Amino acid sequence: MTLIDQFKTYLSRESRSAGTNIGYLMDTRLFIKWFEKKCADTFAIENVTSEDIAEYRTYLQDEQGLKASTISRKLAALSVFRRWVIQTSQIGVDPAKLMKSPRWLNQAEQYALIAAIQQDDQQQVGRWQTQHRRDASIILFMLHTGLLLSEVVLLELNDVQAESILVRRANGNRERLIAINAEARQALQEWLAVRPQNSNPYLWVAMKPQRGEIVSGRAVQQALRRYAQIAGLQELHLDVLRHTFARNLVNDHVSVEEIAALLGVAHLNLLQFYITPDKHSQEDIACR
Repeated sequence: MTLIDQFKTYLSRESRSAGTNIGYLMDTRLFIKWFEKKCADTFAIENVTSEDIAEYRTYLQDEQGLKASTISRKLAALSVFRRWVIQTSQIGVDPAKLMKSPRWLNQAEQYALIAAIQQDDQQQVGRWQTQHRRDASIILFMLHTGLLLSEVVLLELNDVQAESILVRRANGNRERLIAINAEARQALQEWLAVRPQNSNPYLWVAMKPQRGEIVSGRAVQQALRRYAQIAGLQELHLDVLRHTFARNLVNDHVSVEEIAALLGVAHLNLLQFYITPDKHSQEDIACR
């Protein structure tokens, strides 16, 4: 039985009206669909952060144009879902990890990740070399651009310019042209040097044509898990790369407006997670 099926069973046993339960279930499914599209991977409740909820609120308000009362109802459904997950031990999720604040890598962790990527890449030979070069380039590119996985996999060759890229949103809206730094440009160049020459318009291509033209989100997730294991990093998922990019910009005193433009964030309040000093901020300072 899937997580959403278990949630449906739970709702059916509650004293709420049938209409309310149907609404909660529908709203939870819509959030899961949005989350999977954003992350280009299967939904996992333990990967949902408070930033995701804030970004979802903005999506409902700006892109869906919903009223405040409707948005509140949809977020209330997520609150019920979260409370149920916390109370349900058989799911195997640590409640302390649910709806956590965004995590980023401090300088030492970033060095460890980059070293792991280089180590893995240098050890590959033969037919695996191209695939691992692709994986290395994607992860480094995400670390140095802060793009969402859904934005990265949608990049086409024509979107890449000398020092900038055209970023497409998964829903087809809010395209933006952003400058990329030297590290991101190097990651691109190293991949383009070995990228198979074919008619595939996408920048990051699948190595096995029968699996489709575009690299899968699962392949990128698996690559990051491999690097995390080599580097000895715990709880490393793709959103951490985006959070790390944003935090590095904050540490470099880049303006909030510039950070928002690079991340494609419509509302500056979504960046509050990176601006507020915390334990990670102190670790960053200690590593400099």
